[in-house]
Amino acid sequence: MNFVKQKAENERIKTAEFRVPELFALRSTFLVSITSLTILIFTVGCPPVEPGPPGPPGFKPNEIEPNTMEPKTEPNQIEHKTEPNEPEPKIESKQIEPKVEPNDIKPSPKVRFHNKCAAILTNFVNDKGTVDYKTLKRKKLKLIQLLDEFASLDRKEYNSWPREDKIAFWINAYNIQMLRIIVENYPIKASRWYKLLWPPTSIRHIPPQGVLGAAKWNKYKFLVMDEEFTLVRIQQRFFRQEFDEPRVFLAISHASLSSPPLRNEPYYGHKLDKQLNNQAKRFLSSRRAFRIDRKKQRVYLSAILQPTWHGKEFSGKYSTNKKFKDYEPVTRAVLNFITNYVSKEDVSFLETKNYSIEYIKYDWRLNDSSGRR
Repeated sequence: MNFVKQKAENERIKTAEFRVPELFALRSTFLVSITSLTILIFTVGCPPVEPGPPGPPGFKPNEIEPNTMEPKTEPNQIEHKTEPNEPEPKIESKQIEPKVEPNDIKPSPKVRFHNKCAAILTNFVNDKGTVDYKTLKRKKLKLIQLLDEFASLDRKEYNSWPREDKIAFWINAYNIQMLRIIVENYPIKASRWYKLLWPPTSIRHIPPQGVLGAAKWNKYKFLVMDEEFTLVRIQQRFFRQEFDEPRVFLAISHASLSSPPLRNEPYYGHKLDKQLNNQAKRFLSSRRAFRIDRKKQRVYLSAILQPTWHGKEFSGKYSTNKKFKDYEPVTRAVLNFITNYVSKEDVSFLETKNYSIEYIKYDWRLNDSSGRR
């Protein structure tokens, strides 16, 4: 009996010894399967990670600093790739200029100085351009006070003016000074001997009688902006050199009947062009300045427009080689200028007909309206 039990026990132990290796084999197979499955899942589901450049000493690839991850690129965003040596594109900021409405544009302020001349010219000059010298002589103090305004003007203020206001300023200064010269010599006293040559009221009797032309006025000096001037210096320095505006010579007064008429208002910068054009048209409408004799085929021009007087002033702006080819260059310029201010019939005659030119004898009698206003 004991022998049989002992034998059965030995068989059971033997069987168990054979099963232990199998269990270990099954366990190993199971672990290998689980490991392979895990590797397969990660291999298929995750993209491979490209190795980056080595970091600085102590850098660990698996350690990511907070907020350093690159932003995710949306599908519609195109990333600009920069070549190794390509400079980064420069983005210029576009400046948007403010839109200016028409009503926002402010005109330059009008120069008020010219208004100082208004009282003298309005009160003593009539619409025909002649002057009441008799009354003006009694108001001589006002004339002197006005010229003092020209003398004391600050040059910095003058320099701030537009070009047109500067031209207007010197025309006004010239004409006011001419009024003063006449007032100082009014009534004109004719010399016994010179009466034989000139009418009693001719301004040629004004001393110095022996000097003719513009040089006569060199004796009469006055101050402008605390600088000494004569009428001749104003013509040379400003009307001929600085401004080069030939119409000015039809705006300055020579105080005589053949002179361009004196306006009974000052010249102003803001309407200078209109005033000068009107003055030229007004002057050329006088028979002492321009007329045509169609029967005799003759054109009569003011002596002021002679090449030896003010005619040469028009050569710069009005010269032409297309018309008036039978005449000298200065005369061509004068004729070209005139066509801007006379009738269409006269323009047609000047441009297409054959004619001779004569200059009208200048009338030096004073442009005096005293007692006739």
